Amino acid sequence: MGASLKTHSQGQTLVLTISNPEHRNALGPDIYAAGVEALSVAESNSDVRSVVIAGEGSHFCAGGNLQRLLGNRQQPPQVQAESIEGLHNWIETIRAFPKPVIAAVEGACAGAGFSLALACDLIVAARDAVFVMAYSNVGLSPDGGATWSLMHALPRATAMQLLLAGERIDTGRLHQLGVVTQVSDPSAALVDALALAEKLNTRAPNAMASIKELANDAVTAPLHQQLAAERDHFVRNLHHANGGEGIQAFLDRRPALYR
Repeated sequence: MGASLKTHSQGQTLVLTISNPEHRNALGPDIYAAGVEALSVAESNSDVRSVVIAGEGSHFCAGGNLQRLLGNRQQPPQVQAESIEGLHNWIETIRAFPKPVIAAVEGACAGAGFSLALACDLIVAARDAVFVMAYSNVGLSPDGGATWSLMHALPRATAMQLLLAGERIDTGRLHQLGVVTQVSDPSAALVDALALAEKLNTRAPNAMASIKELANDAVTAPLHQQLAAERDHFVRNLHHANGGEGIQAFLDRRPALYR
């Protein structure tokens, strides 16, 4: 069987499963395209409140398929450029997606798989998972936004060590550094990611979308621009039906029922 992206729903959570177990769930163009399509459909589906990305079996994702990359060396450079554009389209779609996206990481999370996990809003990882920016180990440089994500998330020296040396880093260390959100027991990352998603699913979808957009823009926006954006989002959410429901539910000491 070739590489594919399997989809199923669990409650209000869409689960995307990278399926290429023969190659530890290595990525490829078909998966990128399927990921973009799945999120595009889910964006307008009010029944979907969150997304979890996982790998089939005992690994999250080993990155790119090296045999495919060797084959691409025999093709014009544009072939590989187009493949990377497919990956980057998926990364940007995850970032812009107005609902929470959670990575559920087991086993190997390497190369573009690590980049993919970093693109998600939250990472739930098994205690024995291993992360590695493997690019320099095979004479390559990163893709999938790895340099952007790590340089924004970590001190420069730590990010550069991961990028330049290609050394493995475990879940515990990444949790200490604030990259991994939650540490799970082995084989429990997906269960815990789904539980986290379910908590987020109970919150107002419009507020979740605002928070994600504001957080993304805050990385580069000057303060005055960010303040104006926060004002506009706050006013819009206050006057949304969910704003009224949330405030009234808090005053009534009952769970809010958002739509």
